[in-house]
Amino acid sequence: MFQDFIEILILSAIQGISEFLPISSSAHLILISNFYDFKTSSLLIDISLHLGSLFAIVFYFKKDLFDLKNNKRLLGLIIVGSIPLMIFGYILHTSNLIYFVRNVEIIAWTTLFFGLILYFSDQGKTEKNISKNLNLKSIIFIGIFQILALIPGVSRAGITITAARFLNFNRVDSTKISFLLSIPALIGASSLGITNAFKETLEISYLLIIAIVLSFLFSFITVKYFLKYVNNFSLNIFVIYRVFLGIILLLIIYF
Repeated sequence: MFQDFIEILILSAIQGISEFLPISSSAHLILISNFYDFKTSSLLIDISLHLGSLFAIVFYFKKDLFDLKNNKRLLGLIIVGSIPLMIFGYILHTSNLIYFVRNVEIIAWTTLFFGLILYFSDQGKTEKNISKNLNLKSIIFIGIFQILALIPGVSRAGITITAARFLNFNRVDSTKISFLLSIPALIGASSLGITNAFKETLEISYLLIIAIVLSFLFSFITVKYFLKYVNNFSLNIFVIYRVFLGIILLLIIYF
């Protein structure tokens, strides 16, 4: 029982932290699974982890999401920006093509390459904000970039922040756009998982509740403090981490 809790704690930390930081949650889950066989890992646990993150981001942005009178346009843009990812994600998962890119070599190259792209995007101006400058053209641009997040190592948070920074949105609002776009993405991932879960024998256990709660806590804390971080600092620390991790993985693979 204690080992199960520790495993859920580790998986929740990876999901909750890396889902919202520009470092790729899928890459870290794949990498750690290559070194340790999680006995508690299952489709229902994966769904629970995603639900915890979803509940956290909805709770954090509850004022923006439920104030339809003042934010109807913003919510409409977020839905439009999520359509490309939904379409391509559904195609890749239902055709099983997604499994062809889930390997360490691809993760190594994407972690390194898109870390450098994040660096160059963050050198631009920080003059635009959501209330004045987020429009249909810009959200479609960011939404198209988000498709790349289907490749492990790219990072959904990383690529959407990168796209927004290329458009000269300030770091805080680039991050908020990324976080808001995560809601439809997490709903889609959870829904796809639930659909597949019905095809299997379901076994509900206390571990699912623990996974949701821990994932919620890690996700909420990450969202709260990452927004504070980008308000004061550049994204260089995440670039350094990605470049370092990418190089280490490439050395392991080729040498």
